[in-house]
Amino acid sequence: MTTERTAAEPLAKTLRDAITRLGRRVRQARPIGDLTFSQLSALTSLQLAGALTPRELADVERVQPPTMTKIVGKLEERGLVARTPHPTDGRQVILAATDEGRTVYAQYERARNEWLAKQLEQLTPEERETLGRAAEILQRVARG
Repeated sequence: MTTERTAAEPLAKTLRDAITRLGRRVRQARPIGDLTFSQLSALTSLQLAGALTPRELADVERVQPPTMTKIVGKLEERGLVARTPHPTDGRQVILAATDEGRTVYAQYERARNEWLAKQLEQLTPEERETLGRAAEILQRVARG
């Protein structure tokens, strides 16, 4: 087992570096706008989850609650996120993307997908097929 793990370590580093760089490039491929990466990430989390409490959103985003309060405040100012009362806990609120928030999220998502598709078009069909198989494997790895 130790030999297998040792043999996998160079691949782990190469994959981690490639995924990190690709993730950074995809995040940078976004429409010109004034959303920060943190704001876009929070909006994305709300889009994917549907609705979260501020604490849950802070936990998902791995930031402290005061930081999330600032991020959500900016998103609310732009009309991208709305607060509603928690259905069972009067001390809590639920955050969700508004229609405008979903529209903005879709614009960012489209821009990122278009950028990546453009990069993939430069590859050979065999390379794209290999990446398709690799993507399936990476999804399995990500599920743990």
